Amino acid sequence: MAQRGIQPDSAKFCCSICLDLLKDPVIIPCGHSYCMSCIKDWWDGEEHMEIYSCPQCRQTFTPRPVLVKNTMLADVVEEMKKMGLQAAPPDLCYAGPGDVACDFCTGRKVKALKSCLVCLASYCEHHLQPHYEIAQLKKHKLVEATVKLQENICANHDEVMKIFCCTDQQCICYLCSMDEHKGHHKVSAAAERKERQKELGVSRQKIQQRIQDREKEVKVLQQEVEEINHSQQIRSQQKEEVSRAEEVHTRENQLNPSSHEAVVQSTWFFSSVHICCGIFFFFLFVSLHEPQTYGKLLWQNSWQYVEVFPITLKL
Repeated sequence: MAQRGIQPDSAKFCCSICLDLLKDPVIIPCGHSYCMSCIKDWWDGEEHMEIYSCPQCRQTFTPRPVLVKNTMLADVVEEMKKMGLQAAPPDLCYAGPGDVACDFCTGRKVKALKSCLVCLASYCEHHLQPHYEIAQLKKHKLVEATVKLQENICANHDEVMKIFCCTDQQCICYLCSMDEHKGHHKVSAAAERKERQKELGVSRQKIQQRIQDREKEVKVLQQEVEEINHSQQIRSQQKEEVSRAEEVHTRENQLNPSSHEAVVQSTWFFSSVHICCGIFFFFLFVSLHEPQTYGKLLWQNSWQYVEVFPITLKL
C-alpha cells in the first residue's frame, strides 16, 4: 500500500479495441490484454476463416484460444478507477460527422489517421502501429484516411488500380492492362493525377483572372452610375432654383400691382398713338389729292377719329 501514491500510466491498461479501461481483462497467448467481450467479438468475425489473430501484432492462433479472466489485472484496473484516472489519453480525437473512423475501434470510434490499400481498412494512430512494426505490414500501401477505399479496387480482379488508361480515360489494375486494355496508351495513376492537378491549377488561374476582369468592369459601371446620379442631382437643383425664381417673381407682382398696371397702361398708350397717327395722316394724304370731292368727308371722318382718341390731340 506504500506505493499507492505512484500514478500508473492509464494507457497501458486500456483495451486497444475499445480504447477504454479493461473490463474483465484477459491475456491471449501472444501476451496482449483485451476486454473479454472485445476479443470475443473480434474472433467471432474471424470464425469463418477458422484462424484467429491478435488485433495488435497479427499473430494467429489455431484453434481458438480459451479465454480466462486475469484477476490480478482486473484488481489493478479497479484500483485505477478508484484513483479517478482517465481511461484514454486526453489527446485522442474521436470521429465526428464527415470524419473517417477507425475500422478496428469498437464502441466510440476514433478518427482514422491512415487507410491501407491492401487491407482495405482505415486505422487510428493506435491501431496503425502494427503497420510500422511488423515486416509484412510495412510493405502495405498507406494513404491518407479516406472512405472511398473500395473505389481504388478493381471490381474484376480485386487488385488496386494503380494504372490510368489514357485511351479509355479510366483507372485500371495491372491485370486489366494485360487483358482488355492491352495495347492502349497507359500511364501510372500518380503521373495522371499530377498532370490533372497541373491542368486544374491553370484553369484556376484563368478563372481568377476572369473574376478580376469582371470586378474591374463592375467598378467602371459603378463610377458611371455615380456620374449619372450626380448629373441628375445637378439638374434637380437647377429646376428647384428656376421654380424658386418664378415664385419670387409671382410674389413681387402680387405685392406691387400698381407697377403692373402702369406697364399695361403705357403699352396701351403707345399702341393708341401709333394707330391714331397712321389713320390721321392717311386721311390727310387723301384730302390733299382730292380736296373738292372727298375733302369734307375725309376731314369729317378724321375728326371723328380725333374724337375717339382725345389724348392724342391734347399731346
